[in-house]
Amino acid sequence: MAEVGRRDACRALTAVAGALALTMLGTAAAHGGPPAAPDRPGAPAAPGHWTGSWEAAASGTAAPLPGASIRNVVRTSVGGTAVRVRVSNRLGTLPLVLGAATVARQRPNAPKSPKAVSGTMRALTFGGRKKITVPAGRDVVSDPLPLNVPAAANLLVTLHTPGDSGPATYHRDALQTNFLALDGNRAAEVGGAGYRATTTSWYYVTGVDVLRPQAPGSVVALGDSLTDGSGSTPNANRRWPDRLAERLRALPPGRRQGVLNAGVAGNRLLREGRGPSASARFDADVLSRTGVRTLIVLEGVNDIKGTPDQTDPAALVAAYRELVRRAHARGIRVVGATITPFGGHGGHTAARERVRRAVNRLIRGGGVFDAVADFDAVVRDPSRPDRLRAAYDPGDHLHFNDAGMRALADSIDLMDLAGPAR
Repeated sequence: MAEVGRRDACRALTAVAGALALTMLGTAAAHGGPPAAPDRPGAPAAPGHWTGSWEAAASGTAAPLPGASIRNVVRTSVGGTAVRVRVSNRLGTLPLVLGAATVARQRPNAPKSPKAVSGTMRALTFGGRKKITVPAGRDVVSDPLPLNVPAAANLLVTLHTPGDSGPATYHRDALQTNFLALDGNRAAEVGGAGYRATTTSWYYVTGVDVLRPQAPGSVVALGDSLTDGSGSTPNANRRWPDRLAERLRALPPGRRQGVLNAGVAGNRLLREGRGPSASARFDADVLSRTGVRTLIVLEGVNDIKGTPDQTDPAALVAAYRELVRRAHARGIRVVGATITPFGGHGGHTAARERVRRAVNRLIRGGGVFDAVADFDAVVRDPSRPDRLRAAYDPGDHLHFNDAGMRALADSIDLMDLAGPAR
């Protein structure tokens, strides 16, 4: 093992000794049902606190890649001395067979490279096994693994799928270049020469936890494409949850919460759209995540502008209240974001604008969420409040460019992200 590998192992070996080997999170095959033992897969025997550092919510399925190695590039929000990885077959219909799985640090400042930092490549195990079968409708969490994981760094999580395991659970819109080796098990390849194809989706990997000395917990951002990052620059990590993580990293160590992006482009609050509805996937994408202290909800625009459209503001607010009830039952504080303008978009009508404004009035009026992030007020054009400011509009009059994403994140009061649910 290279010297850096020996140092990383020594830092965290004691912390992860005696950890639980494997947690199987029971979910409904299509909609992500109630999790088992959230927050505690692989709980360490020595002092330390597991925190969610990265998330990608399952958004649907893609064709399987039999015989391939899939190298997913994921970015941490906070760092630690050990790591564990969540692998999902939640939306699959057949058992998922993994022949090998690895994690490593990506070469710095090279988001489009499959190369790993020398000495950081580690084999992931599940219950002590390098090969595993994940039942349809389930997630698994890897054994804790000693590795020095920096904050704001890219990790390479590579999975080898030796055969056809049926529809692959994936996150379609990663806004990140990921890599494919189509000719066998190259999971442990450091140089990356075998990765000759790319994809802009994340396959099977839906979470990364890290072990930290402090326990400020994590923040989950539940949303649609506005949270998923549509409109922002690919391979640049400029979604508003990325910027929120940057702001939190500037705080004292005891307040540096991890940020988990549970956005799914096309997602709806009340109905299935792109993937399960926010209500249906809530347990899997929020409550099962590690160390969650705060939830930020930005959902509803696709319900208003979709087909069929939601014409009753009270129905959306009732759905918000139900999410808050479920979060409060787990001691999670909930921040609600107002729905942002989409005037000029093809789905906009005067009637839908009235629904949007009515929902926002109810959110601002209090009594729904523990706190409010008034995203609408931040990004709307003062002269035409049904539209986005031109400086934040990538051109489709719905999503946000990098400047708009930054404005959203910078408007969040960080004091609203701490403390218990009311």
